[in-house]
Amino acid sequence: MQKPNERLTNQTSIVTGASSGIGTAVAKALAREGSNVIINYHNNKIGAEEVAHAITQDSKNAGVRIKQADVSDEASVKELFKFGKTEFGTIDICVSNSGIQKDAPLHDMTISQWNQVIGVNLTGQFLCAREALKEFMANGVQEKISSSAGKIIHMSSVHEVIPWSNHANYAAAKGGIVMLMQSICQGYAKYKIRCNSIAPGATKTAINKDVWNNEQSYNDLLRLIPYNRMAEPEDIGAVASWLASDESEYINGTTIFVDGGMTCYPGFTTNG
Repeated sequence: MQKPNERLTNQTSIVTGASSGIGTAVAKALAREGSNVIINYHNNKIGAEEVAHAITQDSKNAGVRIKQADVSDEASVKELFKFGKTEFGTIDICVSNSGIQKDAPLHDMTISQWNQVIGVNLTGQFLCAREALKEFMANGVQEKISSSAGKIIHMSSVHEVIPWSNHANYAAAKGGIVMLMQSICQGYAKYKIRCNSIAPGATKTAINKDVWNNEQSYNDLLRLIPYNRMAEPEDIGAVASWLASDESEYINGTTIFVDGGMTCYPGFTTNG
């Protein structure tokens, strides 16, 4: 576990999809750095409450609240940000982490499967970014708190650059995040607003437990990862807390891949 150094003291973060997996690790990492945290969940209230309890025990200087919201719904996202401002006065950091998979070969994929994934994984990122931008522009830079007016962190994936057959809706959404994130940077960096993405590779979460819990499947996966291990959610959380801090102030409009080298296409080690 990274030793905290209170890089985010007196700041408030919203982390969507924080009731499990990568979102949980991000919420805990931000809290360890002193940030108040709004733990957003969709339907896993018990998970959100467990994360809030863990943060309360581990991070005495951080305030924590939980809030249900469907990030694909405009009114729900607005209510999430309103709640955060009511509880803590302002929002300084927005981590759009919520994501789902509805997998199928493209010729069999239903419009519902397409729309659900695009709705959460891309439209949800737009809606959260839009509300965050309004808040950051209204507040401006609070120099005693941060060198930036606000920080947006999109949770992307290696599949923003690696095609993924039978997961076209997921890959299309992650590819869309690149242009969304870079367009935000281009338009809003002049306000000292920073917008970046984190792109995890294969990460040990409940969604892929059937892979890492099976020796043969796990070994097959490791052939795609030069570093020869899957990521832990905490690997992603450590990057998120740094990216939200002033230590990364001049980083804007880019994706940080946390993938153990997965995007280096290890299949070409021996000429393909």
